[in-house]
Amino acid sequence: MITTTDIVTVILLVIRCRSFRRLAVGIAIFIIGFAEYKTLIRRRSVSWGFWSPGEGRSGGASSTAKGGSRPNAAGGAWPITQQFKEAPRFYNSLNCPKIVGEDKDGFFCSDEAVHVAMTLDSAYIRGSVAAILSVLQHSSCPQNMAFHFVASATANASLLRATISSSYPYLNFQIYAFDDYSVSRLISTSIRSALDCPLNYARSYLANLLPSCVRRVVYLDSDLVLVDDIAKLSATQLGDNSVLAAPEYCNANFTYYFTLTFWSNPNLSLTFANRKACYFNTGVMVIDLDRWRQGDYTKKIEEWMEIQKRMRIYELGSLPPFLLVFAGNIVPVDHRWNQHGLGGDNFRGLCRDLHPGPVSLLHWSGKGKPWARLDANMPCPLDALWAPYDLLQTPFALDS
Repeated sequence: MITTTDIVTVILLVIRCRSFRRLAVGIAIFIIGFAEYKTLIRRRSVSWGFWSPGEGRSGGASSTAKGGSRPNAAGGAWPITQQFKEAPRFYNSLNCPKIVGEDKDGFFCSDEAVHVAMTLDSAYIRGSVAAILSVLQHSSCPQNMAFHFVASATANASLLRATISSSYPYLNFQIYAFDDYSVSRLISTSIRSALDCPLNYARSYLANLLPSCVRRVVYLDSDLVLVDDIAKLSATQLGDNSVLAAPEYCNANFTYYFTLTFWSNPNLSLTFANRKACYFNTGVMVIDLDRWRQGDYTKKIEEWMEIQKRMRIYELGSLPPFLLVFAGNIVPVDHRWNQHGLGGDNFRGLCRDLHPGPVSLLHWSGKGKPWARLDANMPCPLDALWAPYDLLQTPFALDS
């Protein structure tokens, strides 16, 4: 049987051909959407995820979330005004390990579970809902997924919880409150205001926010979708000493990420001495939280942010401190796990092509987000690959 991944591969090949791009957008949305529907209908066994009319889907059920908010960079509020459909229910395959411990605490402390951390806020909730669906749909053991969501302490956590629960009634998840003030005092303005949101820095505090029994986690941004089993990424071997793993891009101009002030000061630039420092994107990372805690890496990141407050040594928000601490000391992961930059640059958000090679994860890092471009009827070709995971309930949506 042709799988969604097979179809994604074919569409990617078509989209890579520039002369067929406009046609490819329409074809991709139709074919992939139809394939997702047919695949869900056919999965009437426990060999992978499927939904049952009596269990995992309730006609036109949707989550209605209005009024919940978190402060934006200007101190205002962004209410959740979107409604989302209920996602299918997905089941483990027969060879999935059984999680020991029936209580909730036991599950969220289990090493058998695949732990995923994401941030939740009203501005990116649509992307988060889509990302969750992509993780579950392509997982061989979706019932063994443990989601750890981090939200601003000033957000309406109960409303965020209701939004996720309504779309994913069977999802194993917890929400942790992140104290914005703890990092706001350290944030310097960057080249794009969206990068200055305190929640962007929550990834630096996961070791403090998540229970101490959680030893390893896969961190994911909200503007991405997976087309492969996340368990493969989670199983990345970190060796004897490494704290995190991520795709590296050693062909990128590393000097670009820091200012002349940084490079002209030997006391600062020598931090990369004896390190083959390469750029890596912090939107997809496998993190050993035990080693992070032991090395007190949150403090190391904060120390660089404090230096940035005194002298401007970088421009790009939460990324450079990670590079300063970890670049050259991470375990490289195959580039297929972060086909990033699909949102264009940080200024115009223009359409971009994929990096050469296979694809397991598509990441719309940059200014342009697929949901915004689709709503504006100005999609980029690759936005068609995000659309099938969009659970937004529209006035014209037809329930299956």
